[in-house]
Amino acid sequence: METEENKANATNCPTCGNAAKRFGKQRNGLQRFRCLSCRKTFTEPHEAPFQIVDYLKDARGLRAIRMLTEGCSIRSVERLTDIRKGTLIELLLIAGRRCEKLMDSIRNVPVTDVQADECWNFIYCKEKNKGPEQADNDEIGDCYNWVAMDRPRKLVLAFVCGRRTGANAMELMRKVRRATSPDVRFQLTTDGLAAYIPAVDEFLMDRCDYAQLVKTYAQSQEDERRYSPAECTGAVKVVISGNRDETKICTSHVERLNLTMRMQLRRLTRLTNGFSRKLENHRAVALHFAWYNFCQIHGSLKITPAMEADITDHVWGVAELLA
Repeated sequence: METEENKANATNCPTCGNAAKRFGKQRNGLQRFRCLSCRKTFTEPHEAPFQIVDYLKDARGLRAIRMLTEGCSIRSVERLTDIRKGTLIELLLIAGRRCEKLMDSIRNVPVTDVQADECWNFIYCKEKNKGPEQADNDEIGDCYNWVAMDRPRKLVLAFVCGRRTGANAMELMRKVRRATSPDVRFQLTTDGLAAYIPAVDEFLMDRCDYAQLVKTYAQSQEDERRYSPAECTGAVKVVISGNRDETKICTSHVERLNLTMRMQLRRLTRLTNGFSRKLENHRAVALHFAWYNFCQIHGSLKITPAMEADITDHVWGVAELLA
């Protein structure tokens, strides 16, 4: 017969409903139990601990996000905030998803001059280092950040993360169409990537004059291939459609944005081990673009790009960005 002490120590298993006995304690002091029938272990009923999303309302969590936007690595933020690495990654993913929705909410912005480009990076490993079993996996290897920006106001209109394919060129131009006003015709400049031509023809032919800036490069020296890009020996302006003003065919501003990404995104820093191991993690670059649009005062504008575009009337903070 079960003693009174055993009854006091017993509780019901949440899996099979049979009796269980005490089975030590967790490191946080919570009582553990083991089922006498199915032998599964579980913890005593307790209130949910501090949730990851609660960090988005906590000063320490907001400070961690702010540090990530300034180019700090996950490990650096872990040491400075005492938030463990796994929690920081989950926090970054939540912030990235919210910022991606915010970026997708940009609509009907009247623009006059748009530039688009792709910034190379890689996920898990470089394309040349993929094994035979990874050859067909498009979520590892080369990955590009496709970006379209309004040159006069420095506003990032759209971005896409993925390989350098026609499908991603289509997706970028679809987002540009959604973000821009149909009432104002604008000029569009890209590099010489052939995938842009059918994408622009599909989504923007009725509202933009399109041109490409095709650059040619010299072969770099053997000892410079790893550290320095090849020297640009010339650039040819090619008008694809419309009445494009040749004096405004330029991609310098969006290429300067690529430099900003490399300086402020630890995942894009060259010759380091801070790169993303998963495509899902890499897509959190949405945090950078949202921060750039709504929170960071641009040096030449003296206000944020979103304020210059009349999307908002004040500089946002991290808490407002992630609300």
